[in-house]
Amino acid sequence: MSPLEPRPPGKEIGPRFLAFPHPATAPVRNISIRPLRFHELGFDHLHPTEEQKKQLSDTIWSADNIELTTVGVDIGSSTSHLMFARVHLQRLSEALSSRFVVVDRKILWKSPILLTPYRSGNTIDPESLQRFISDAYVAAELKPQEIDSGAVILTGEALKRRNARAIADLFADQSGKFVCASAGHHLEAIMAAHGSGAVAYSQREHKTVLNVDIGGGTTKLAVAHGGQLRSHAAIAVGGRLVAFAPDGTLARIEEPARQLAQAAGIELELGGSLSSADRAKLVAVMIDVLVRTITGEPWQGLSAELALTAPLEQALPVDIVTFSGGVAEFIFKREQAEHADLGSELAAGIVAALQDKRIPYPVFDPGHGIRATVIGASQFSVQVSGNTILIANKQSLPLRNVPVIHLDTELGNIISSEAISTAIAEALETFDVIEGEQTIALAFRWQGDPLHARLFALARGICMGLPETIATKAPLILLMDGDIARTLGEILRQELDVRSDIISIDGIQLKQFDYVDIGELIEPTHVVPLIIKSLLFSGETAPA
Repeated sequence: MSPLEPRPPGKEIGPRFLAFPHPATAPVRNISIRPLRFHELGFDHLHPTEEQKKQLSDTIWSADNIELTTVGVDIGSSTSHLMFARVHLQRLSEALSSRFVVVDRKILWKSPILLTPYRSGNTIDPESLQRFISDAYVAAELKPQEIDSGAVILTGEALKRRNARAIADLFADQSGKFVCASAGHHLEAIMAAHGSGAVAYSQREHKTVLNVDIGGGTTKLAVAHGGQLRSHAAIAVGGRLVAFAPDGTLARIEEPARQLAQAAGIELELGGSLSSADRAKLVAVMIDVLVRTITGEPWQGLSAELALTAPLEQALPVDIVTFSGGVAEFIFKREQAEHADLGSELAAGIVAALQDKRIPYPVFDPGHGIRATVIGASQFSVQVSGNTILIANKQSLPLRNVPVIHLDTELGNIISSEAISTAIAEALETFDVIEGEQTIALAFRWQGDPLHARLFALARGICMGLPETIATKAPLILLMDGDIARTLGEILRQELDVRSDIISIDGIQLKQFDYVDIGELIEPTHVVPLIIKSLLFSGETAPA
């Protein structure tokens, strides 16, 4: 078996950690190969048996490969589901590289779709969710201790429920393994576009792709071009803004549904009924709003009232549209059953708008539908910092599950503090983070010479962009690739009088959707270990 080939399939249960030292330094253990007789070759050599060859091959393979058993859990306004997968990571081919990339993912088991359970008072029922999750482990023939990593994503209206935190805490006993992310409107739009495969498709086909993720309470839109997201937005239209009891009466009415009903000229009342004609009127208004949104019309009137973000910036003409989310299951006819809401009728309205060209774009089905938000789970990778770092307070470590906010701004020859501050504000808004209310790690790429004027401008921009963090002396975590961490930290501390616990670390490569654990300082090398947890989406494997 070649060292680069996956291991042959065996029992698809349980973790398989295969991270060992690099082959150049890895000792070969527990393989006893006896030297055989001296003969015509003129020197002692080995004649391993077939079993010994297999042991040696396994050892070489395991030095460059890791397999993780993962779980992704999505708890949304209308539905909840989870998925178990086996992720295969492989060491990069560069000599002595310590970085692993995803080369393959195999879905082990997918749960049925659960209507998110609610108690009276519109709070999510954590006990029912716990039973659903426990039953899923049993059905998949997995145990919690066999899971290597995972991600729990709270999305849409689920975030508004009073006990949303209690839902995330269902996984508190495995907090070292699980990333728990609360995805607001911006982040959910981004995650849906990645998870649906729209972003990967835009890169592969060199197209401008509009992904429309229609869920229970909201619709998220994102424009991708060449593998990069250009714009994203959200509006309060979804298939489960109203829900019906078994007798057909209205059991739940969200506030946006009342706004839509008013525009349709009908009234909604809990316990009341909704005639077929009134249902059609309500759906027609929802479709009208969605068509206007999808085709890039300005948000005015009802669209502006239902807007959850700024509208899309569609600088590029759309080549193709994709749909994800629960309603997409009906659009692409993968789901037929009714779920006591308006999801199937909303899908039928979208199909009609596509057929009569009110939505004028061709359609591509990426195939992930309702499972787009978090297809995989989290991937672990380990990095070690450089030794030119600054840890102002050793007692502030370790830290777990810190979300990474990555700055995409260019650090040119002249660095503008104002531009840095603006870039931080935009990044925080994109990931639905309120500055000062949550510990974050600010990551960026350093380019150019470490001149004092450039570093001072960067440090000043960080202070301007994180005023609440600085004022409340909350931890200030900075992660970068270039060897400037100590100097930048000292400028913040000595020249700008920042009293926060500064954790300034270099030698680290990060990207969006990463979370990071930072370990305790290791002496005498003066480095810190970091565990990077990356959310995985459809198509995210090693680049071709």
